[in-house]
Amino acid sequence: MNIDTLLIYTVVAFFYITSPGPAVILAIVNGMRANMKIVMLSSFANVLGLFILSTASIFGLGVLFKTSSNLFLLVKVVGAVYLIYLGIKFLLNKSSFHFDENNEKEKKKSNKTYFLESFFLAITNPKPILFFTAIFSQFLDMHINIIPQFFTLTGIFLFISFTSLCAYAYIAKKSKKWLSNKNRLTWFSRITGGMFIGLGKGILQLKNSN
Repeated sequence: MNIDTLLIYTVVAFFYITSPGPAVILAIVNGMRANMKIVMLSSFANVLGLFILSTASIFGLGVLFKTSSNLFLLVKVVGAVYLIYLGIKFLLNKSSFHFDENNEKEKKKSNKTYFLESFFLAITNPKPILFFTAIFSQFLDMHINIIPQFFTLTGIFLFISFTSLCAYAYIAKKSKKWLSNKNRLTWFSRITGGMFIGLGKGILQLKNSN
């Protein structure tokens, strides 16, 4: 794999990853309501889910997704329903936004819950699934050993994902004082819930790239 291909892939991956999506919104919310340790745990869970998707694409699951419309539809519906569920949860339960990291109610939410929430979001999100099945393979040189290429490209993708999610969360954390106003908090919860629901509906419009 030459350096030009690697640079093009890095640019494509960067803009694909950092564009607003479910993982970014969840990172922002976690940045608002939890400490950076939780944010890093949640980001790691997301990265783990992405690694599983990337590995599955190498072992032929990508081909299966591209050829099986029923399987793609199932994953798409599950992902969309989960996003809409999160959106409704944020709309109806404003207590999800606790900006005090020492808040007792927030402490009741375990690290495991944060981890699983982010992990499940990653593996059911068609956005990275489409990337690994339709775009990722375009940068692989099938004439040379594919394993080093896989780890290099996947490593770049995961590094950008982890750092960008942490960056979004950190910026959100620095903005939480501005959102401490009750009216602003109400609008923030409405907008966040609405965005999750909108993303869920948008996922239902995605078409398989076969």
